[in-house]
Amino acid sequence: MSANKRVAVNAEMNDGFLVSADIRGHHMSIDQPEAARGSDQGPTPLEYFLFSLGGCICTIGRIAAMQQKLDLRSMKVSVEGDYNPAGLLGKPCDDRTGFQQIQVSAEIDADMTDEEKQVFLDAVCERCPLHDNIRLETRVTHQLAAPSCSA
Repeated sequence: MSANKRVAVNAEMNDGFLVSADIRGHHMSIDQPEAARGSDQGPTPLEYFLFSLGGCICTIGRIAAMQQKLDLRSMKVSVEGDYNPAGLLGKPCDDRTGFQQIQVSAEIDADMTDEEKQVFLDAVCERCPLHDNIRLETRVTHQLAAPSCSA
């Protein structure tokens, strides 16, 4: 059994809705559209979440194809989610705050039959950590951090 690997990200918000992070030298921004009082300097957190799932499926697809010595020319993954925004706006609703359902559709360009592509996609999704985290319950904890001291 291999050891667990920790992934950590620090996000920071100051004025407005703009949230930024420096992840391994990659500057990332999350924002809200102007219509939602943001400055539209980046995708929303929900868009990044869906992109992360699609990106993870593509990445695991490439790893699996390399391991199986398949000529995976390309893989296009479309991810859509439905949610009721009332909860995140603090309004009462009977729905969960998060996505009620997420649909993943993949177009695979490889020399495989449709049946083989479906088996490949099923195996890729089974190996995808984000697919796993969404499909199964993952315990999430939160706590208030101690204020940082500035000298």
